[in-house]
Amino acid sequence: MIKDIKYIVDALLESYEEHSEIIKIDTQDQLNRSVLIETLEKLRCVIFPGYFGKKNISHNTVEYYAGDLIEEIVFNLSRQIAHALRHRDEYRESSQETVSQTAAKLTFMFLEQLPSIRACMATDVSATFDGDPAAYSKDEIISSYPGLFAIMVYRLAHQLHELQVPLIPRIMTEYAHSITGIDIHHGACIGHHFFIDHGTGIVIGETTIIGNYVKLYQGVTLGGLSTRGGQSIKGIKRHPTIEDNVTIYSGASILGGQTVIGEGVVIGSNAFVTSSVPERTKVSVKTPELRFKSDEQNTRGQTLQADFLQADLFWDYVI
Repeated sequence: MIKDIKYIVDALLESYEEHSEIIKIDTQDQLNRSVLIETLEKLRCVIFPGYFGKKNISHNTVEYYAGDLIEEIVFNLSRQIAHALRHRDEYRESSQETVSQTAAKLTFMFLEQLPSIRACMATDVSATFDGDPAAYSKDEIISSYPGLFAIMVYRLAHQLHELQVPLIPRIMTEYAHSITGIDIHHGACIGHHFFIDHGTGIVIGETTIIGNYVKLYQGVTLGGLSTRGGQSIKGIKRHPTIEDNVTIYSGASILGGQTVIGEGVVIGSNAFVTSSVPERTKVSVKTPELRFKSDEQNTRGQTLQADFLQADLFWDYVI
């Protein structure tokens, strides 16, 4: 048994030497994902006080409650940002004092945006309640809707992205992705009153721009036409622009950096759109024709057969 274990360890050591690019040894700058997730949960308690966490709060204690949370967030997040900054070229050789001071400054710049993030989240809660007849209260939405959680994590991560903090925004949004099935890149730009209904399978790419009062259903992809260029197309707008008051139903794919979906457009389920759509237009896929056969007509013994004809995309101007 001991001999077998030593054989495995020796093989791993050889692998560590051969593929050193995927191992972290003798470094103090590795991010702690668990600490970041704990910090994210504390930020959720700050944004929605009273809904999460173990403490019951009152009007008289909310100041102390928020103060304690912010103190904990500052302590942990500033250290994680310091680790992250080492991944930027300009900080690789900087002194620890310089990096720590910059991290502390970025942490407070981020936290100063929490009131505006809360204001935007309030519009998202309202949009969800107004748009979902299955919602009985805003409490239900805040406490349980995965779409709202994914939006909240995105808005926090996007603010860190705007401050040019590396790695941490991606860890945050991928955490939300892993538990909700909703993949929103932290680099996307999303306006207020954003509503995700159901949400599973939604993908929103890095350079997507989404306006105000936009509603997305499950399975929607706002993506690029091709990623074959790899790193050579980094920084180029690869994902669509969605203007105000657009609704995109389940399974639709809107692709391409030059694709603009105009104001007031409705995109029907399963539509595949790779070119711009003028405002106040409805894009839908023609309903497949179903053919039914009775037991007597079906010589193979099948009780029901549906032949789906090829879908035909057509444009219908809404008046």
